[in-house]
Amino acid sequence: MSVTFTELRAVAVSINQSCALLGRARATHYRHVRGPVHGPRPARLVPDNGQALSAAERAAVLTLINTPSCADLAIGQIWARELDEGRYWCSVSSMYRIARAAGQSRERRRLASHPAKVKPELMADGPSQVWTWDITKLCGPAKGIWFQLYVLIDIYSRFNPSWIISLVEDSALAADFIAEAIDRNGAVPHTVHADRGTSMTSTPVSVLLTDLGVTRSHSRPRVSDDNPFSEAQFKTLKYLPDFPVSFASLAHARQFCAGFFHEYNYIHRHSGIAWHTPASVHFGTAGAIDQKRQNTLTAAYHAHPERFGRRPHPPVMPTQFWINQPENQPQMN
Repeated sequence: MSVTFTELRAVAVSINQSCALLGRARATHYRHVRGPVHGPRPARLVPDNGQALSAAERAAVLTLINTPSCADLAIGQIWARELDEGRYWCSVSSMYRIARAAGQSRERRRLASHPAKVKPELMADGPSQVWTWDITKLCGPAKGIWFQLYVLIDIYSRFNPSWIISLVEDSALAADFIAEAIDRNGAVPHTVHADRGTSMTSTPVSVLLTDLGVTRSHSRPRVSDDNPFSEAQFKTLKYLPDFPVSFASLAHARQFCAGFFHEYNYIHRHSGIAWHTPASVHFGTAGAIDQKRQNTLTAAYHAHPERFGRRPHPPVMPTQFWINQPENQPQMN
């Protein structure tokens, strides 16, 4: 077939007619003439028809786009305003192509940049240094009725300096609640930590803590474990066997919580503080209790040394408590 095609071409038969006589597609003919192509196909050369902007004109359009008066405007806005001023540079699509080639086709306005929220890293090595607080809801007597339980907790001693129950969550009430707790405690903590609830970030609370010289700390947005001490205590409360499904009244809720917080502070032995009560750690009687425990264990050891592998000692109270302890911080007990 190729020989016949060559003979037809030799007698001045056109390529179109030769392909038609042989039943051969012209694309096949041209593909054989071009030969095999290796690698990416070369860019198609488009002849200059006089419509394209020159390099100088494209540079002028880009300069216009970046002028202070146009830097924050969309491309369409620039094109329309220039047209209204009697100046035509190019079409809107050409202006977009020039901006895209310069990497300026996305959002051109100055956008607010919000730095990442700092991970709270708080340490207490004694009582009344770092407090955390939170508000949880208690189910009321009917659907849609909730009581708001405000609770403060000292992260070192686990002691609750104060708690209140209200019908509403209110920032002014929250500020009074914290102020009363600090006054009753007799010592001002250096840091008060909370999540980012409305009351926690409110102006009354912020002003109070600033006036007292207390550092405000907040959990990071959408992070559930930046306030672990308050959350753990709420779980302890709500997982009690006798915790009501709902409270009949505000007085009922206050009565129940009064019993819970008294037992939590003065009777409950907390595993995180060497099985002391929060009150004994907060008010400094844990050392005397440890000595009494040691005397009891020593007497038991001398009475039956065969029952012990080594001389017993009471649990050791940790020296530091952290919210988000840094990875490079050594563990201390």
